[in-house]
Amino acid sequence: MTAARRPAQAHGVLVLNKPTGPTSTYCLEQIKRTLGQKKIGHAGTLDPLAQGVLLVLLGQGTKIAAYLTEGRKQYQGVLRLGVETDTYDVLGKTLRTADCGGLTSAQVQAVVHEWLEHVEQEVPPYSAAKHQGRPLYALSRAGLDVPVKRKSIQIFQVEVMDVDLPLVRFRVECSAGTYIRSLVHSLGIRLQCGAVLEELIRERSHPFGLEQAHGLQTVLETPEAFEQNVIAVQDALPHFARHVLTADLARKVRHGAKVPWNLPGQSVAPEPGARALFLDDQELPLALVELKEVDGQRQWTVLRGLF
Repeated sequence: MTAARRPAQAHGVLVLNKPTGPTSTYCLEQIKRTLGQKKIGHAGTLDPLAQGVLLVLLGQGTKIAAYLTEGRKQYQGVLRLGVETDTYDVLGKTLRTADCGGLTSAQVQAVVHEWLEHVEQEVPPYSAAKHQGRPLYALSRAGLDVPVKRKSIQIFQVEVMDVDLPLVRFRVECSAGTYIRSLVHSLGIRLQCGAVLEELIRERSHPFGLEQAHGLQTVLETPEAFEQNVIAVQDALPHFARHVLTADLARKVRHGAKVPWNLPGQSVAPEPGARALFLDDQELPLALVELKEVDGQRQWTVLRGLF
C-alpha cells in the first residue's frame, strides 16, 4: 500500500474481531504499519488462542482506555477435561493427563455453575501480569520461580451450552480482567482430572459486541472504509450521559474549572459518582467528568480532558 492511499490518523474506537492465533499486539502492529495509525492502543488484551471483540483505540481514543477496560466481558468457550498444561490452555505444554470417563454431565455442569461463587482467582503463570516490572510469562519462559498472584473477580452469569465429554461448551459474563483459563483450571482441580481451555470467543466487551466487529484482514485490505468503521470518541461511551456545553462553560472546562451540576436542560441532580461526557458547542468531545461533592455542593469535575 502506498503512503497516498493510507487513511489519516483516526480518532476513536475500532471494534476488531481478532482472529485466533496472533497476539493482540501483533494485530495492532499490522494496523499501525499498513494503515499508518501511529497512535494506537487497545482496551483489554486477548490471548493468542482467543478470538473476538478487541477494542482498538486510535488517536484521541487512547485517552478513554481506562473507561472501556473496566466494563463487563462476555465469552463463549470450550474446555477439555482430562488434560492439564502449564498455560491452562491447549497451546501449553502438557503436564499430565487423567481419565474423566467416570464423570457425568450433571456433575460437570454443577461444577461449572460453581464459578458464580468465585470472588478470587489465581493469575496464570503464563500471563502479562507483572512481578517487579517483569511479566509472569517472561519469568516462566526463563525457568524462574513465578510468584502466585491472586486477584478479585466477579462472575455475573454462567451458561452450560453443551456437554459432550470430555468437551464442554459454556458462556460466561464476568468482570474485567477475569482469566477464563484460570476458571477452567480451577474446574479441573475440583473434578480431580484436570481441564484446559480449548476455544475462546469474546462476544462482548462492554459496550460493544461481535455484531459491531470488523475482521482484521478486511480492515487491512479495505483502507478506503477504515475511517467509516471507526467509532468517534464522542460515540464510544454510549453508557455515559452526554451534555453539550455553551462556549463559556467549555472554555472553563478546558482550564480545569469545576462546573455546577445544574447544566442547561438538567433539572434533577445526579448522585455523586455519576459520570458524563462533556461536548463543546460544536458537539466535539471535551472531557469525561464525574459529579463530586465539593464544599457542600455537587459539581462536575474533570476526569480526563479530550480536547
